[in-house]
This record gives sequence, C-alpha cells and structure tokens, in this order.
Amino acid sequence: MNTREIMQLSLDLVGFSEIPHDSQVYVEGNNIEKALFAIDVGTAELLLARQLGCDCVIAHHPVGQKAVLEYHHILKKHIDQMIEAGIPKKEAEEAAQELIEQAEVAGHARNYDQVIKAAKVLDMPFMNIHNPLDVLGRRIMQDTIKKKTNESSTVGDVIDALYTLDEFARAETRIELRFGKMTSRAGRIVVAHGAGTNGGYRIAKTYFKYIDTLIYIHISPQDLQRLKQEEHGTLIITGHIASDMVGINPFLEELERRGIEILKLTEL
Repeated sequence: MNTREIMQLSLDLVGFSEIPHDSQVYVEGNNIEKALFAIDVGTAELLLARQLGCDCVIAHHPVGQKAVLEYHHILKKHIDQMIEAGIPKKEAEEAAQELIEQAEVAGHARNYDQVIKAAKVLDMPFMNIHNPLDVLGRRIMQDTIKKKTNESSTVGDVIDALYTLDEFARAETRIELRFGKMTSRAGRIVVAHGAGTNGGYRIAKTYFKYIDTLIYIHISPQDLQRLKQEEHGTLIITGHIASDMVGINPFLEELERRGIEILKLTEL
C-alpha cells in the first residue's frame, strides 16, 4: 500500500468522500510494509521509526500544515451533533462559536512545519488520520450503548455497556462519572466525540437543556468545575486515549489484514 491508499482506507471505513481538515498525508510514500503508529508524533518518533526500519509513520493527532491550520473547521461538527440531538441550529451555532474561534487563533500561533520538515529530511513517509477514526470510535460507542441498554437503563448500565469494549476494559484510566448518580435513569444519551475535541463548558451546558446523559472523552478541570456549580444532568468521561483507541484499533487491524506490520506506541 501507499500513503494515499492508507488514508483512503480510513475514509472508506466511515463513508467519507474527502479527507477532513484535521487529517493529512505530509510526506507521501509507496510500498509500505512496516509502519509505526502513535497517538502523538514528533521528531523523536520519526527517528525511532527510522531506527526500527519502518516505511511510514502514522500519527493520530494533527501534527502540522493544513491539519493544524484548518483544524478549527472540524469543530463545526459539534454543531451537526447538537442538531442531531434535537438542539435548534441557531442555538447549536452559538454554543460552538467560541470554541471554534479559540481553536483558529491557537492554530495560527502553532509551529506548523517543523516536524514535517524533519520527516522530509529523513525521507520518512508521514501522515496523520484523526477525524475518520474518531467518528468510527463514536459509532462503535453509540452502537454498543444502544445494543446493551434500554429506556429503563441507569447511568451505571451505560458505563457497564462501555466496559464491554476491550479498550475501556484494558485501560489504566477508568470511566469516570463526574457528576450525576449511577442509579439515575440514563434517559436521552449523547456521545459527543468525533468533532475535533470535547465541546467544553458551553456546548455541554447547551446539551443539558435537551438531554439527560452526556458522554465526553475528556474535559478540562476548569470547564468541569463550572458545570458542577450549576444544575445539570449526568456527565460521563470515558478517557481520552482509551476512547481514541476504540476507533483506531479496527483501522490498524484492517492495515494488518492487508499485510502491513504495525508497531504501536499506544496499544490497548
């Protein structure tokens, strides 16, 4: 396989017709037989891959260039997810506006080319695949909850359902109930994942006007504290790396089925 085929495989898994803003092939390569995969990649991981005889490095999180500078566009998927949950479009757009603007400003300040230049100097094929794999992970989490719970299920039942996924069962982080009660009825549930990053305070607050149980994969301490000070429903935090791996593992397994040896720096 080559780097374009690897990227296309990730798109095919979720039915995307084009590469999303937060994913990119930085250095193209052909005849890839051995690849290093890591959630986060810098120059050190590129050098390690060269030392280990890899033909390609695949990162999950955006590293530079377009994937960093245009990353804020992916956050607009929060709007789509909120509308899907029954939130009016105008209200969803207002809730996401600050998060999108902050990401655009932060991306403008990033050193967006240094690691990619290192990959070019090393002649190391290099890419990152972010949103397709997060969308795949979200679908798996949603399907698991749907299959293993019903209208009378409790919050504890939802967490138990998620623990049937190997990634959560094996992770050193545990699924945390940040507020709410295990014995409460789960009610309407939203998995807010696959939109760049967590929605933070404003998006969570907006969700809680319309749903009962919100699932984030991570949240900042500051946003959590603000939400705790107000009357809300239930917030479940599943854990960043474990949640990412829910979507990453099926993709890596597909690569292995196609004959590529994968060296994983993150494995759950």
